[in-house]
Order: sequence, then structure tokens, then C-alpha cells
Amino acid sequence: MSSQLDQIYAELKQVYDPEIPVNIVDLGLVYDVKCADGVCNVTMTLTSQSCPEAKTIPEMVRRRVNTVNGVTSTEVVVVWEPQWNPQRISEEGRKILGIGEDE
Repeated sequence: MSSQLDQIYAELKQVYDPEIPVNIVDLGLVYDVKCADGVCNVTMTLTSQSCPEAKTIPEMVRRRVNTVNGVTSTEVVVVWEPQWNPQRISEEGRKILGIGEDE
């Protein structure tokens, strides 16, 4: 049986930036996930500060994480440091986007 954290990451992988066909985990947007006593804190960023989905994506994250058994509430904190860049994209995300390691 997978751990609660594994389940949370599985839910986070269901969240996509509508403009990019890669989930937020493989895009490298999720920086940290901590849970204690039913409260989950997700620290993440967006691809840019002018992202048109700046309100929608964190709300999607909150809703998905709240579906995990044992999670009673989720706080999503969007940070801008460290700044996101394409090097944060996972190998799986790079395959989906058709980009190589050195791009």
C-alpha cells in the first residue's frame, strides 16, 4: 500500500497547466509537500508570475490533495524563489514535450 505522500503526489500529477501538456509535478512546479495531523502544505511555483492560471492551478491542487484519505485541509503557497526554469522539467516531462536534456 502506498504512503499518504505517494497518494498526494499521484493526485498532484493530475493537475496540469492548461497551456502545457505536462502535469505540475513533471514540470517541476512542486517544490515541497509536508503533511502533519491531516493538514497538508504544498509549496509550489508557476511557470511565470503572469501565468493566467495563477488562481486556478493552486485551487486545483487544493481540491486534488484534499481527496487523499487522511487529509483534512490543504494550504498551497505559491513562491517565486527559486524561480522556475525549464531545467526543472523531469525526464518524463521532457519526453512528452519533445525536448532534449540540453535545451
